[in-house]
Amino acid sequence: MSVDWIKGKTSQTMNRSLEESGLQQKFANDYQIVDGIAMREQYGVNFQIPPAVIKRNIQVGQYVEVRIDSTRFSTHQQDAERCSCPSCDGDFSNPILRHTDPDSLVPLPPQDVPSRGWGEDFWVLINERDENWLRGSVDNPLVESRLHGLHQTDEIFFEEKSILAVHGSHRQEMVSQMNEHDLKELVQWLATLRDQS
Repeated sequence: MSVDWIKGKTSQTMNRSLEESGLQQKFANDYQIVDGIAMREQYGVNFQIPPAVIKRNIQVGQYVEVRIDSTRFSTHQQDAERCSCPSCDGDFSNPILRHTDPDSLVPLPPQDVPSRGWGEDFWVLINERDENWLRGSVDNPLVESRLHGLHQTDEIFFEEKSILAVHGSHRQEMVSQMNEHDLKELVQWLATLRDQS
């Protein structure tokens, strides 16, 4: 599969639905966009992801966080002992790199970090939405690009279930645009967080 297809640049890709493009999207070295819901089920309350009501209200122009990872690479035990999962602070078998903000909002100087086959959390600017499928542009320089082939500004396709976070700069905007039903659902979800703590 050509790099141009992965980047979403060919006219053939433009004619596909987001779902078709997402299902056919491939990354090098068995890297995949991680399913956040599956991670939540695996790690429980320690792995927080946005509730369905937040994900439903994500719009074009907003930033979401996703993770790319591969089971192909083994963990270096000494690295895993010093690192913890950035989403839940728990133990995990493969270290995860994290970008705290989109590069467009908080640009950082170029980093010289060696590729190690780790997973990576990064920010994506949403360009298109079709129900629970999204198309967005990578908004961070990725450390593991050499291994998965994904670079800043490349377009990717993913489902709502892959969203790990919505950037905090969108909170007020999202809540102000929610209907009464969504606001009630959000309040109920916030109450469950209080109960858990």
